[in-house]
Amino acid sequence: MSGKVVKKVRNGSGKNSELKSLVEKVKQHTAADRKETDNQDDEEPSAEGQSSEDELLDDEEPKQEEDDDGQLFQSFSDLNLVPELIEACENLKYAKPTPIQAKAIPPALEGSDIIGLAQTGSGKTAAFAIPILNKLWHEQQPYFACVLAPTRELAQQIKETFDSLGSSMGARSTCIVGGMNMIDQARDLMRRPHIIIATPGRLMDHLENTKGFSLRKLKFLVMDEADRLLDMEFGPVLDKILKVIPTQGRTTYLFSATMTSKIDKLQRASLTNPVKCAVSTKYQTVDTLVQTLMVVPGGLKNTYLIYLLNEFIGKTIIVFTRTKANAERLSTLCNLLEFSATALHGDLNQNQRTGALDLFKAGRRSILVATDVAARGLDIPSVDIVINYDIPVDSKSYIHRVGRTARAGRSGKSISLVSQYDLELILRIEDVLGRKLPKENVDKGLVLSLRDTVDKANGEVVIELNRRNKEKIARGKGRRGRMAFKENMDREEQ
Repeated sequence: MSGKVVKKVRNGSGKNSELKSLVEKVKQHTAADRKETDNQDDEEPSAEGQSSEDELLDDEEPKQEEDDDGQLFQSFSDLNLVPELIEACENLKYAKPTPIQAKAIPPALEGSDIIGLAQTGSGKTAAFAIPILNKLWHEQQPYFACVLAPTRELAQQIKETFDSLGSSMGARSTCIVGGMNMIDQARDLMRRPHIIIATPGRLMDHLENTKGFSLRKLKFLVMDEADRLLDMEFGPVLDKILKVIPTQGRTTYLFSATMTSKIDKLQRASLTNPVKCAVSTKYQTVDTLVQTLMVVPGGLKNTYLIYLLNEFIGKTIIVFTRTKANAERLSTLCNLLEFSATALHGDLNQNQRTGALDLFKAGRRSILVATDVAARGLDIPSVDIVINYDIPVDSKSYIHRVGRTARAGRSGKSISLVSQYDLELILRIEDVLGRKLPKENVDKGLVLSLRDTVDKANGEVVIELNRRNKEKIARGKGRRGRMAFKENMDREEQ
């Protein structure tokens, strides 16, 4: 995607040596400071306070699961699970249950509705997958459970967990998301899978248009990242889905790292005497995550980003942006400056999104530049650093973004680039975290030395992306548009 930009810049007079000079300059600086940096241990900031907002679902008053650790199970073999599931847990190295699994699985096995609240990376998917698969063993039937997720990537990841846990017991699952061929998905549904993992819009498309497909006998409904699903964005289609699935004899699980406290939204999901299984406060992050901010003067955000990427050469990094255009631009800028980056955002088709994520997971790209489509639920254990290029407009998005690192007991770091326009947003985030974020140390001399070259490279990227956009528009207008586009290009080159 960035190949044309690189080629264009390198063909320009003097630009090749200039960009090479930038790369060499920052690499030399990095090599000189790396030993000192690597020998310094990151210190965890002060303990996180309680959220300033209402506790989870106070109005609903669900049953509180017992907090006494002595009553929680210590091994999956302690539970009344079928042997195939216990074997699968052993094969997946689930040696000891995570706190959310220890609290949620026992009442789930007893048939209770569950509201699960835990930090990202705490094993929530297995917490609802294990009880569903255990029940499926005793009641083999198609369309047994439906899991709703807000993003395509999260849906695919949930499917992988179900496949891993249920392979030895013959559980069949399918992933139904937008951006993929409807006919192929309808064919998969006609094979009568046990587990359906879906985004709400595409699931409703099939309920309305795929003959022979119905969820009238559904036994389990799961809403992962439930706060997002219960928001207005998904509200209308979610209401339609809930009208065509049974309320009697159905078990419902809501799981998230953050949860709404509005009771009317919960009533929509038709929970019955739910058990609250919370192992975190409403806006809590894990203790192994170091969170800092970096104050950025106006107009220097691109330069500070490149500075950080060089400071963390060899680390895996996710850079979050607020817009699709910024994600595409920054990814192209990184590749132009010989960083290994790929973009993930909503303007890509599903194959491109899956390909970008696979490149990052496989280590073939060390930097993922993404919008909030990558903020929720994605489990990429090797992520070392999260950089907030744009500060999110709400605190929940911040919690989910920084939760992409420091997963499953690992350490991690997040850095937020704060300009003068972001002060209100970062103060709001600090308020719900209950503490101030410490400032990251900056080598301002190096940052200023990079400014001119980064700005010039960014200018080249903007020109190239504008050219691609014009070409895309022209293709959409047919032959006449392509001819007009060619004439305009010839005119510009004269």
